[in-house]
Amino acid sequence: MPRRFILGLSLVLALGGAAPAAAQTPPGAPAPPLFATTKITDTVYLFRYGGHQAIFVVTPAGVIATDPIGYLRPQAVTTYLDEIRKITPAPVKYVVYSHHHYDHIAGGKPFKDQGAVFIAHRNARLHLEQLKNPDVVMPDEVVDSSRVLELGGVKLELHYVGRNHSDNSLVMLLPSDKLLVTVDFIPIQTVQFRDMPDGFLPDWFDSLDRVLALDWDRMIPGHPYAGGRLGTKDDVRELKQYMTELSDTVRAAANQGKCFDAAMKEIKLPKYEKWGNYDQYLPGNIERFCEYWGRGY
Repeated sequence: MPRRFILGLSLVLALGGAAPAAAQTPPGAPAPPLFATTKITDTVYLFRYGGHQAIFVVTPAGVIATDPIGYLRPQAVTTYLDEIRKITPAPVKYVVYSHHHYDHIAGGKPFKDQGAVFIAHRNARLHLEQLKNPDVVMPDEVVDSSRVLELGGVKLELHYVGRNHSDNSLVMLLPSDKLLVTVDFIPIQTVQFRDMPDGFLPDWFDSLDRVLALDWDRMIPGHPYAGGRLGTKDDVRELKQYMTELSDTVRAAANQGKCFDAAMKEIKLPKYEKWGNYDQYLPGNIERFCEYWGRGY
């Protein structure tokens, strides 16, 4: 699902409406470019197109790329490949799916045409086999709990940390750089998307603990935080605290018979009112916890 921040109204239009909620460009400031590639480490580059982003890892033996981010916009995929070619002529050997949601993984055929091997969690392939979206390349190989990709002397660890925003999210860790890539389930100082669709409670909390247990310093999310900064373990802890406070507050409301409408109207968490999407998506977050505490699903 599309989520969180997009960098200005012009990008919303460019994405044809399939865009996260806006982190507004300050009045008078120029709109940011539609896409950008940023060098993060000696081997890792961050590619952003509109409100979605992915990484590619450059090695002497080839490239490991993540999420094609080409849903309803094939130009994003060709731009992604063009940006890789500006850095290296080496072929893309692997494409890793973060999870099965289309806004991140659709449009990968140009990578496949160049011989890339597609990798995803086993559950992602099961979902995609059922959905049969013609714009999504089926994974060639699957991961269960973990796998290490080694290419040109670089290691990329793929970890399944449990159910959260989906039942098949993989996090990607470059241990040499202590750099972690997570997509969609750990927004940076941002409330969760709408009613947390396709989300699993209470598993999400355990997933956050497993992420915290990994050895990393910086986190790249699947959607850019306003200002472009990367995440930290403190951001993960803050998100867990937000979700814990929300869960406790909604549980109390459910016990008073206030779920759904009264809880969605009355509950406020002013501690987080400056977080992204607070006004827009807090009611939906409340609704999801009302489903859990008030209905048991």
